Amino acid sequence: MYLEKIKSPDDLKKMPLEQLPALAEEVRTRIVDVVSKTGGHLASSLGAVEVAIAVHYCFSAPKDIVVWDVGHQAYAHKILTGRNERFDTLRQRDGISGFPSRTESFYDPFFMGHSSTSVSLALGVASARHLKGSKEKTVAIVGDGALTGGMCFEALNHAGHLGVDLLVILNSNDLAIAPSVGALSTYLNKIISKPIYNRFKEARDSFLKQRIPRIGSRLLKLLDRFEEMLKGLIVPGIFFEEMGFKYFGPLDGHNIPLMVSTIKNISMIKGPVLLHVVTKKGKGFAPAENQPVKFHGTPCFDIISGEAVGLKEKACLAFTDVFCHKILELAENNKKIVAITAAMPEGTGLHWFAEKYPDRFFDVGIAEEHAVGFAAGLMREGYKPYFAVYSTFAQRAYDQILEEMCLQNLGVVLCLDRAGIVGEDGPTHHGVFDIAFLRSMPNIILMAPADKEDFESMLGFSESLDSPVAIRYPKGQALLRPENISFSAVSLGRGEVFLKGEDVAIIALGSMVYPALEAAKILEAEGIHAAVVNARFIKPLDESLIVRLYEQCGAFVTIEEGVLKGGFGSAVCEVLQSEGVLLKKPKPVKCLGLPSEFITFDKRSALLDKFGLSALKIAKSVKELISLA
Repeated sequence: MYLEKIKSPDDLKKMPLEQLPALAEEVRTRIVDVVSKTGGHLASSLGAVEVAIAVHYCFSAPKDIVVWDVGHQAYAHKILTGRNERFDTLRQRDGISGFPSRTESFYDPFFMGHSSTSVSLALGVASARHLKGSKEKTVAIVGDGALTGGMCFEALNHAGHLGVDLLVILNSNDLAIAPSVGALSTYLNKIISKPIYNRFKEARDSFLKQRIPRIGSRLLKLLDRFEEMLKGLIVPGIFFEEMGFKYFGPLDGHNIPLMVSTIKNISMIKGPVLLHVVTKKGKGFAPAENQPVKFHGTPCFDIISGEAVGLKEKACLAFTDVFCHKILELAENNKKIVAITAAMPEGTGLHWFAEKYPDRFFDVGIAEEHAVGFAAGLMREGYKPYFAVYSTFAQRAYDQILEEMCLQNLGVVLCLDRAGIVGEDGPTHHGVFDIAFLRSMPNIILMAPADKEDFESMLGFSESLDSPVAIRYPKGQALLRPENISFSAVSLGRGEVFLKGEDVAIIALGSMVYPALEAAKILEAEGIHAAVVNARFIKPLDESLIVRLYEQCGAFVTIEEGVLKGGFGSAVCEVLQSEGVLLKKPKPVKCLGLPSEFITFDKRSALLDKFGLSALKIAKSVKELISLA
């Protein structure tokens, strides 16, 4: 066993090169074994095992900075940097994060979790080191998906302009690139990656410019043009060359000796360098190789069969599934409905839409900003776009939502999946800020469904709206409405009274409505009669209902699965303040929600309980509030 001896990259460097492939298999086995029990991002990390080994074998982290884009590929990096013994705590409470975390290890220079950011971060580091005159290396490792994000292109463009020392390793796992890997490509790159090749080029340029400047400059241009033509024919990296990078690749990303020798050679080259490697997503675990999308982010699974385990039979559909079925129904009756995703058709449920209506489905790649602008253009020409996106990723399109949707007052519908606490993915993925950053925007209508019927009605209601719309819904099941609670179709700015009471009014939003009902049952058993309202709307609020319940009840509570500062509770209190009822009839008021902080990873239910949003904790908070009356 080699892996048990690796406590840091220094131990890795002591190993003979010929032992590294065996180490890679041990690392891969360790990843599969742990993720089968904890869940996590499996396929990408399996594909990048040899990349992580080669990088840490050639560079001296943490003195040399290594930035992993997103972090989906970084499990081997974690194992090799002193976290193997605790790796079985992956994504568990007080355990190892599923993404790079700067508070977890000094080998992780940044928190990572959103795509296309690593080149910008690494370029900033490289530029600072250039200013200081230090010689340490800076490496950014990106997947090919990151190249669909505009931020990555902006950084590549700037890197070529600055010309500072920076190595970008592009890890492609798209099968369409595979034919480019072969003996000819390997041979050519072995030649041009040698330091002697680049020293020859520099000497050639210097000689022609200095010794025969008049003829030399023209000859140099001819030589460069010939070299570009040759590279254009046999090297697929001419695009990066034009951006100012020296390009090498594509190489077999699972061939450790080849990668080590190449990285050592090109690490001596000055300026921005791009090394293109090709890997197989899910490498070494057949189920993940055969279904890489399924195993991109996976729950616990059986190692032999690859099938998910430990999942209870669901009595209800997930909110994502409800969205999928309803958007198909709407699109069947309205040919102007189009659906947009930012590289997440399966995660958002739009893969079924893509199959049935391919001409009306658009996957824009990891480009949320573009998605919103694109949707606005479609809306301008008479189509009705539904952009399904995780709440955390919608943050990336803040300016476009404001400028392209709200300023133009165009009826694009943002379907904000995974709004609120998402659980084990942690602070980079919790969708807790959307209410606070959206509700201040002019023209936008914000909704949050309590259950399946609510959600379906909101999606249908949004079809007729010409103003911008955002519907936020949580990760998890969409409950069916109980028979004893009547349903009324969604109407603009109108809430629903689920339960009548006079001791306290509980105004609950979206995912918090049914916990509020459970809390009301607990309170009822103790003689406290609570009114429970399904708010439905964050904007516009049902102001008349809010004021009426405040005046009728002895205490007043709001509940939301979002940050309190600037959130739903703040909006409700603003109504009470503007109507003057807080001064006329002072009563105990409490807003329940999440703190304005970055929340760690844990089970969703555990985090909700921790922050007082379980039924028992809600009931406790209400009792404490009533005691002040």
